Amino acid sequence: MNKTLTKSILFATGLLAVFLIVTSCNKSSGISGTPPTLVTLDVTSTATGTGAYSGGLITTTLTQSLSGLGVCWSTSNQNPTTADSKTTDTATVLSYASKITGLTPKTTYYLRAYAISASGTAYGNTIQFTTSADLSALGGTVSTVAGSATTGFSDGTGSNAVFDSPQGLSIDASGNIYVADSFNSAIRKVTPSGVVTTVSGNGSIGYVDGPVASAKFYAPQSLVADAAGNIYVADFGNNMIRKISANGTVSTLAGSGDAGYADGTGNKATFNSPRGLALDGQGNLYVADQGNNLIRKVTAAGVVTTIAGKTTAGYVDNATATTAQFNQPNGIALDAQGNIYVADLQNYAIRKITAAGVVTTVVGGLKLSTLISNPGALTFDTKGNLFISDQNGRILELTTNKVLLTLAGKTATAGFVDGQGANALFNAPQGLVADASGNIWIADSNNNSIRKLVPPTGI
Repeated sequence: MNKTLTKSILFATGLLAVFLIVTSCNKSSGISGTPPTLVTLDVTSTATGTGAYSGGLITTTLTQSLSGLGVCWSTSNQNPTTADSKTTDTATVLSYASKITGLTPKTTYYLRAYAISASGTAYGNTIQFTTSADLSALGGTVSTVAGSATTGFSDGTGSNAVFDSPQGLSIDASGNIYVADSFNSAIRKVTPSGVVTTVSGNGSIGYVDGPVASAKFYAPQSLVADAAGNIYVADFGNNMIRKISANGTVSTLAGSGDAGYADGTGNKATFNSPRGLALDGQGNLYVADQGNNLIRKVTAAGVVTTIAGKTTAGYVDNATATTAQFNQPNGIALDAQGNIYVADLQNYAIRKITAAGVVTTVVGGLKLSTLISNPGALTFDTKGNLFISDQNGRILELTTNKVLLTLAGKTATAGFVDGQGANALFNAPQGLVADASGNIWIADSNNNSIRKLVPPTGI
């Protein structure tokens, strides 16, 4: 298993621009059909306050060719039209991304998607947003709590503890951090003061249920702790979801051990390299089934169903979740309203799945791949801010006001340096979790360490 992920874009030839035919605006009046129905995608503002990102989703079957699409915006017209400021974009199947420039900081705008056909111009819903002041100079403060650049397997305190490619993180009510120590095939525990112990696993690859002292895992990638003290593990190499009960027993909740795709109960279900995990208030787990390009759901009884995606990799937003497409979904998180957020690794995007099953892009995408080069894990804090690990070297925050900030690190710059903002350096940061005080804990995988980021004030 590679310690770094290859950056590649897998295009499905038939998925690009299958419906968009750019023609002259002077269409013949004899063409019949109906205008499309549009949804305006979420607006994310830049840290400087002078730009934003949005787009549109076409939710009906096209009956006419389109001669143009994009988003339009205004500071005064609450229902902006193409006579106002606008972008001109290109669709990828049923959705498109828009990059908006030339905005004024601390200003309220109205924006909506548009599409032009022979029947006229159709518009999506209007989104009101306010650009921020220039926040680009703000940065969080990073320190190292446990581990060092050394690779190995040893308990201890602070830099005396040793990890080997730590991946996912979770936190309990007492503030203890649980670590999927991937290459050690172990689950570790880190106290707030940096004392590291081993919960289960002994450094060797395997598959053994039973007491934590003798249980074995195979390259666990993520985990989540519930309020009762149980820990659920995405056992990547075993293609299973495992459970470590509060009484110290490891069992298999779902998965047969074989790589594959089948819904079902317990060992009748199959996964293919499960990566991210999230837990809702009813005890249901949500799994980023990376090798299958799917988002799956596992109930407390081990019943597995498919929530969104197709097994074929692609990049499709859609109003029907199981016809949308992902490309190696990685991290996953739930907001307070029950929406599912997905770090869609090879689409360079953060995607959103609503309770109604509508899949949209929150930020990023193939045309905006520099925004989030390699999205890894996701976590929400208690205020509703979303934090993103960019495995290319940064920790990002999408605030509740939909402003995208770089809190720490530099893109494409690997290192191991504590400090503030861009002075701090990471090496392939992976798992994230927020504590009750709003601090962000980070599994810095290639530095074999657990780092802590204190976000800046004033945002």
